[in-house]
Amino acid sequence: MIRKHSATLHGHRTSFSLEDEFWTELNAIAKARAIPLATLISDIDDKRQPESNLSSALRVHVLHWLKSKGVS
Repeated sequence: MIRKHSATLHGHRTSFSLEDEFWTELNAIAKARAIPLATLISDIDDKRQPESNLSSALRVHVLHWLKSKGVS
């Protein structure tokens, strides 16, 4: 199921929509990197292409993370 989530990035509140599976993986990535989830989301937001929306950037980050770990 797709759900809305909110985060504060650089002092500004933003929202994004993610499927539960992507949300679970983002939390796992943050835990594996020993950083707060908000920091991970902010890092991804800072690195995304200007034409990409945050939801898509988060999904792509999860995909790249899983592929780098050999999960398919």
